[in-house]
Amino acid sequence: MKRLYRSETNKMLAGVLGGLGEYLNVDATLLRIIFLILLIPSFSTLAIVYVIAAFIMPKGDVY
Repeated sequence: MKRLYRSETNKMLAGVLGGLGEYLNVDATLLRIIFLILLIPSFSTLAIVYVIAAFIMPKGDVY
């Protein structure tokens, strides 16, 4: 069963988008670009969601 974790190996800040990319089998760089594009029109709401996710999501295990 797949679980959503913050990535320990594919991270820029907290590993949230890296972990999401690993979970969805999508390149994390693509998710980061989409995040940055959507960050401006969302009036920083996505930044708040990112910070909350960084605290809620557990760290992933290094295999």
